[in-house]
Amino acid sequence: MASELRDRVLEVDTTTSQHLQMHRRELHAVPELGFKENDTATYLIERLDSLSVDRLQTGVAGTGIVADIKGGRPGHAVMVRADMDGLPITEAGDLPFRSSRRGVMHACGHDVHMAVALEVARALAAHRNQLPGMVRFVFQPAEEIAGGAKPMIEAGVLSGIDRVVGLHVWAGLPTGQVSVRSGAMMASADGFTLVVRGQGGHGAMPDLTVDAVVIAAQIVTALQTLVSRETSPRAPVVVTLGSVHGGSAFNIIAGEVVIQGTLRTFDARLRERLLQRVAELAGGIATAMRGTCEFHLESAAPPVVNDAAIAGLVADVAKDLLGTEAVVPFEPLMVGEDVAYFLDARPGCFFLLGGAPDSGPVLHHTAEFRVDERCLAIGYRVMSAAVLRLLEPG
Repeated sequence: MASELRDRVLEVDTTTSQHLQMHRRELHAVPELGFKENDTATYLIERLDSLSVDRLQTGVAGTGIVADIKGGRPGHAVMVRADMDGLPITEAGDLPFRSSRRGVMHACGHDVHMAVALEVARALAAHRNQLPGMVRFVFQPAEEIAGGAKPMIEAGVLSGIDRVVGLHVWAGLPTGQVSVRSGAMMASADGFTLVVRGQGGHGAMPDLTVDAVVIAAQIVTALQTLVSRETSPRAPVVVTLGSVHGGSAFNIIAGEVVIQGTLRTFDARLRERLLQRVAELAGGIATAMRGTCEFHLESAAPPVVNDAAIAGLVADVAKDLLGTEAVVPFEPLMVGEDVAYFLDARPGCFFLLGGAPDSGPVLHHTAEFRVDERCLAIGYRVMSAAVLRLLEPG
């Protein structure tokens, strides 16, 4: 029975192919930013509702959606996660289904993730009586600002769940390949703001001021020593200060400068220590120079860490479907993903789906981002097979 169910679910017939492409293109054309995915949510709700899922919860963490499909046999409870939001980028190129919203684009493949999850849900709903356990599809808002996973967990989406799986299309990996890694695969992603305050005044009278620009300059330089002098050379860490704003004219000493940056690491304890040191070092420098500095943690996500057993299961499934050579080694990336919160709370696996276009690898988060749509069927098959294996008791 299990083998027959697997064969039926994994078959990519004309209807499945059409649905995958249709969902991906329709969602691609109407991207929305984090916590504003209202039209996206409406699209997903309508299609999930048509499947007569066993439970459909909307408005979770703002715009998130949860849909349960209960099987007719005992088994595990598996969560499939797909993110929903786009990026503040104006799409380049002339795709017939390009973004209809100037300044917003699915430039990281979340349209692919939603399309795959929708079609997996359709296939499993059609065979629910033969399914073991329960599958929960979680469509999460605001991944790009690391804001959606944590409030969804706080809303209870992990209640009753014992395993988690998700995928991310990767336009730097050839179509037809997948990459699975046990342990840490993506870094923590923390965004912070430093507000440096002094006392502004006339540019010709610096002795009567406390120059926030000079303080900020010292802070920018000093924060790099957290990597070079306070962290082991064997521990990958990145501190990037991507934005520094202050001042209004060449002859006015600024009273305030705002610095925005990010910290990335694979070590949870090191992450905690370095965030504390960013605040301490910046504050100490400002105080020593007669100013002040406020530290604000704006967004945060821990490292993405896969469970060894579940990662091995997903890798085995992918090898069985695609061939051993199609499952390639994965070098950990300094990019962040708030799927980390789900994997921190439950054992699971987050894997990469190759989707590089024929022209070659492209960069995510750019106006030129593209994926090869042949990856849709591959993602559907690997995800479906992984879910079926994860549901089985034992």
